[in-house]
Amino acid sequence: MPSPSDHHAYPTHWEADVVLRDGGTAQIRPITPDDAQRLVSFYEHVSDESKYYRFFAPYPRLSDRDVHRFTHHDYVDRVGLAATVGGEFIATVRYDRIDEDGLPAHLSAASPAGAPADEAEVAFLVQDAHQGRGVASALLEHIGAVARERGIRRFAAEVLPANTKMIKVFTDAGYTQKRSFDDGVVRLEFDLEPTEASLAVMRAREQRAEARSVQRLLTPGSVAVIGTGRAPGGVGRTVLRNLLDGGFTGRVHAVNHAFPEDWTRLEPDGVPAHRSLREVDGPVDLAVVAVPAAQVPAVVADCGEHGVQGLVVLSAGYAESGPEGRVRQRDLVRQARTYGMRVIGPNAFGIINTAEGVRLNASLSPRLPLPGRIGLFTQSGAIGIALLSGLHRRGAGPTRPTGPEGTAGLADLAGPADLAGLAGLAGLSTFVSTGNRADVSGNDLLQYWHEDPQTDVALMYLESIGNPRKFTRLARRTAAVKPVVVVKGARHSGSAPTGHAVPTTRIPDATVSDLLRQAGVLRVDTVTQLTDAGVLLASQPLPDGPRVAILGNSESLGLLTYDACLTEGLRPLPPRDLTTAASPEDFHRALTGALDDDACDAVVVTAIPWVGDAHAADLAAAIRTAATGAPGRGAAKPVAVVHLEIPGLAEALAGAGDPAPAPGAEPPDGTRRIPAYPAAERVVRALAEAVRYARWRRESAEPGRVPEYDDIDEAGAAADIEVLLAPPRGAPHQETPPPDAPGPDGPGVTGIELSAADTQRLLARYGVSVLPALPAPDPDSAVRAAGRLGYPVALKATAPQLRHRTDLGGVRLALGGETELRRAYAELTAHLGPAEELGLVVQRMAPRGVDTVVRAAIDPGAGAVLSFGLAGAPSELLGDTAHRLVPATDRDAAELIRSIRTAPLLFGWRGSKPVDTAALEELLLRVSRLVDDHPEVVAVDLEPVVVAQRGLSVLGASARLAPPPVRTDLGPRHLPAY
Repeated sequence: MPSPSDHHAYPTHWEADVVLRDGGTAQIRPITPDDAQRLVSFYEHVSDESKYYRFFAPYPRLSDRDVHRFTHHDYVDRVGLAATVGGEFIATVRYDRIDEDGLPAHLSAASPAGAPADEAEVAFLVQDAHQGRGVASALLEHIGAVARERGIRRFAAEVLPANTKMIKVFTDAGYTQKRSFDDGVVRLEFDLEPTEASLAVMRAREQRAEARSVQRLLTPGSVAVIGTGRAPGGVGRTVLRNLLDGGFTGRVHAVNHAFPEDWTRLEPDGVPAHRSLREVDGPVDLAVVAVPAAQVPAVVADCGEHGVQGLVVLSAGYAESGPEGRVRQRDLVRQARTYGMRVIGPNAFGIINTAEGVRLNASLSPRLPLPGRIGLFTQSGAIGIALLSGLHRRGAGPTRPTGPEGTAGLADLAGPADLAGLAGLAGLSTFVSTGNRADVSGNDLLQYWHEDPQTDVALMYLESIGNPRKFTRLARRTAAVKPVVVVKGARHSGSAPTGHAVPTTRIPDATVSDLLRQAGVLRVDTVTQLTDAGVLLASQPLPDGPRVAILGNSESLGLLTYDACLTEGLRPLPPRDLTTAASPEDFHRALTGALDDDACDAVVVTAIPWVGDAHAADLAAAIRTAATGAPGRGAAKPVAVVHLEIPGLAEALAGAGDPAPAPGAEPPDGTRRIPAYPAAERVVRALAEAVRYARWRRESAEPGRVPEYDDIDEAGAAADIEVLLAPPRGAPHQETPPPDAPGPDGPGVTGIELSAADTQRLLARYGVSVLPALPAPDPDSAVRAAGRLGYPVALKATAPQLRHRTDLGGVRLALGGETELRRAYAELTAHLGPAEELGLVVQRMAPRGVDTVVRAAIDPGAGAVLSFGLAGAPSELLGDTAHRLVPATDRDAAELIRSIRTAPLLFGWRGSKPVDTAALEELLLRVSRLVDDHPEVVAVDLEPVVVAQRGLSVLGASARLAPPPVRTDLGPRHLPAY
């Protein structure tokens, strides 16, 4: 454990694990005096050329003075960070604060009582063996964040012109820079304030690194199963058997310390047997760990020493088992990352990659799924089993002919060679089941699938979202190129499964749904809906709109489909009944005509058993050839089938009898595969998800803009907030709490409720005016207030238990004169209590309209969320509220007010006049700007907002301020800490 420096406490929060460009991991931490020997050893492994580039002269070794200077820091003016793997340094970076003359600030005599200098000189050194892995880029992000925390706003670096790699590190970082050349040295100066360019660079590097780390896990050249039993059965031996049966193309090793010393091969499997990983001759890329939890640390150490790149830990007994297991889980992740390894698990089900050149089944699944275009991620092994089985049943795909009696089913295939050319309707590209997901998570898979050419659809079963802000960002980017479908478990329990160590989030489940929808994610409720949507999205083109043609040989089934379309918000055309006498040729003609009709965007074919000689294969062939041969736009329309009790139809539509095409070859005419469903509601729900996703894709191409308003006083609001948050004069100084410190409003959030006057002044800075309300502690004060405001007025109780509760009688409206006002005052105090307890106020009447509520609040995990609904029962009782992430665009604001179920009340329901929705959208955008510009504003509540035919009135407002929550998405990239 590093010891404190001479001057300041060791900054533990600067420690971080990072993923490097090649997918390996490294640890970044501050350098301490205890690192002297590590620094000397590190320097001995640096080439003379790299030393020359660092010191501008031959510098074969570090002196004792150098070692002392480079290991002793005050963590303010002088800071050093190291990147380590296996506990040893692979790179270092340091900064020294300098004054305006370029002298070290701690030695400068200029302005000793003035503000500290805000510039520092920075220098790097990376071992040659680790150059090109992105280590320096990661260190620059972290040393930049440290410097900003210590009040440094600008870095300067001097680099030799020949040191092109280091110059590129600086110039590619995306910061605003100045570059000069003097005395044979390139001098670079750059501001440390994050820019759009620097954030884009950081996130692009993050994506490449995390995607590569997953790719290394899914494409190993060799696998060791550690904990393989001596006899068949058991977890380790089962995984070994699954690897072999799946046809893994790489090398497989069985490892068990209990193997007899004379064993060299494990029979009857025929794989090399080893008592220890150290006995394996050659590299091992992936280790599957199936030993008791108590033995895992020794196994991880062996893997790290052998250079293993990743672990799949099937062992249980971790966080799911209680506090001791949680500690064991943290230690597992820390130990693995020390050696640069990523971890899937613990308590994992395993991983699968069906790619022809890999065929990896390092899981407990007894068979390798058919190859296809669906990527599947699940946090639960049980759900993983269900999803694999469900997708297998949905379509076995093409098979090889085996003789005159027909074709073989999947269960009859002889081995992995039979699977090589298959591509099922519901086939998988990759499958990852992470169990406790202590390290690799759904975010990592989104990074990988974003650019994976083998994956067209991403299906995810999530029980917790550890970093909602990052998840929505990654999901939005991935959804822009391929569908992302999610089932969220543990929706109503309010907590994650015991094995998941995740940050807390206070966001209601309905809000999570809206935020996922805003990011383009299709959220469904069940695993059945997940597979239904995934199969359709993977096999059919996206529809251009919601118009659905329905045709088939059952009028009743057609009507059920029609009703289901209306329920899902689609626009069905009148069903076309082909009658029960319809032949396959009749289906072909009808489907061809529907696809050629510009009035429809998708077709649902309904089918029931018929009397006659036709077979399921004939009907499937008719439907498939019509779908494939449709001219023009018809070929780009999705087709799906709902059938009742027609054996073999689903398999025939999925192409179960097709010969597998040669790799890379185009399928012959008539081989378009069609998904089939056993119920109208299921096919329509899947089609509706496709329609919603297609619409989001079109709209996301023009996402809208965040408008500028000339009357916004951002600087004035910032000054007000600084004064309001300043500690009282004479109060003792308090250190800033760490990001995860608990506060009354959640992790890292403390704050104050603003007075009505301060709230109104802050909102006015952003062009939001609140209708004045004057206190009325007695009847005479109420009369005087009404005289100032002008009749008619409202008399309202503002006590917390009565605020916005018209049903409790705490409001009297449209009081036209003094007599009415005094009578209302007497009634309220008589029925509800003394005036001082009610907090009575008088407010001028606003024009009649629709009462709404506008809110914005900051969640530490998801960020700022803007919410809208109708005031009273619709939002409070029925939960009819819509949400969007901040900053909201003009398109977001327009969608927000139209997405609630009671939106028709705003647009002229039952003959009423439409209200001024343009003014309402502007109000939403102004509130969004306020909380986005000032993260100290952690909550804003405008209720009610009365929207009239022209304009609106904000009748009540409250706001809460707190020190700004830590924005982990704007800091340097790092893996979650446990």
